[in-house]
Amino acid sequence: MSFGETPITLVGNLTDDPELKFTEGGAALAKFTIAVTPRSFDRNSNQWKDGTTAFYRCAAWRALAEHVAESLGKGSRVVAMGRMRQHDWTNDQGEKRSMLAVEIDDIGASVRFTTVQINAKRPAQNGLAGDDPWTAANGSAGTASDAEPPF
Repeated sequence: MSFGETPITLVGNLTDDPELKFTEGGAALAKFTIAVTPRSFDRNSNQWKDGTTAFYRCAAWRALAEHVAESLGKGSRVVAMGRMRQHDWTNDQGEKRSMLAVEIDDIGASVRFTTVQINAKRPAQNGLAGDDPWTAANGSAGTASDAEPPF
């Protein structure tokens, strides 16, 4: 993250399935909206009350974009981290417009109200099963020399 950027963490639900597109250069772009509704406990009524829902337009790029499109859908509860970005443009009538959007750096399914199953895809390195130092495929897991973590 660069100096002066506005970091943001969102916890909410996707309002629709992510829209996956590819730029002319081949870079994947996923666009989606996260709805965030604050909740507070009203002691007088002894109930939870929803506040005003805020809708955040989000974008994820490259491999993250493809993972978002494959893994998440409408209604998915997510925890997303990114940076607020302002976009300025001039419309067809010559009027200047701007909007805030979140460029997502990382996102995952929330497990607060549900369970998820992780399907990890690790790149193979040097013919091994991946870069996980704890797997037997890396040649040392389960031996006496593994008394200490490999870092």
